[in-house]
Amino acid sequence: MADEELKLFEESELERDLKKRVSIWLRASTRKRIEEMYQLDGCKSKSDYVERAVAFYTGYVLSDKADSYLSNMITSSLKSIIRESDNRLSRLIFKLAVELAITMNVVAANQGVDKEVLNTLRGECIKEVKKTNGIFTFDEADKWQKGL
Repeated sequence: MADEELKLFEESELERDLKKRVSIWLRASTRKRIEEMYQLDGCKSKSDYVERAVAFYTGYVLSDKADSYLSNMITSSLKSIIRESDNRLSRLIFKLAVELAITMNVVAANQGVDKEVLNTLRGECIKEVKKTNGIFTFDEADKWQKGL
């Protein structure tokens, strides 16, 4: 509902897009803050900065949910970051699974491994991976196999 109200507010404002000079009373500290910040925000003028601030605050006031307007923006940004991270991790895990499948097929083709030995090895590997928190290199596996 708040999004619809904000959209209606923005549309009605666009229809009356003619700028008019108005007088407002501001504290000296507020005027100083506007002077310091308007260019940092990429605004062309101080009035542009004040208009953006009013639009932002209006969105905040119109939001009728318990969480604030800014909270919704942060949540949306975080969801986007997490979604992209999930996609990246999924692609990497897929690539890793392909490489692992290749390795397993090469080893299986060249070594006749008994099922009992394979089950024992799987258990030992699970223990080793847990112990090293998943950081296990080929060199470490080679040393382990040689009993070093």
